[in-house]
Amino acid sequence: MHVAALQITLRVPQSNSLKAKRSVVRHLVEAARHRFGVSACEVAEQDRWQLAVLGFAVVAPSAGYAAELLDRTERFVWSHPEIEVVGSSRHWVEVEAEQ
Repeated sequence: MHVAALQITLRVPQSNSLKAKRSVVRHLVEAARHRFGVSACEVAEQDRWQLAVLGFAVVAPSAGYAAELLDRTERFVWSHPEIEVVGSSRHWVEVEAEQ
């Protein structure tokens, strides 16, 4: 079992309210869930108008498949012209196999 997480910090420069930002964030989170089967949510900066931190997580049978799902998710987020990606990082969770 392989567990990985992706954290993406993004800016929504055209957002002038929390409601406008949440509309963009909601689309990204829900679309990533449905398209790629990842867990997703806004994990920080919920009270900032133009800044958001999104978290995506995946559990997969192989490290390669987990990496591919996160690659697809990251490309999907980057493909949206209404946002600017400020940074991203990946984290792998070590899971000990039961015997």
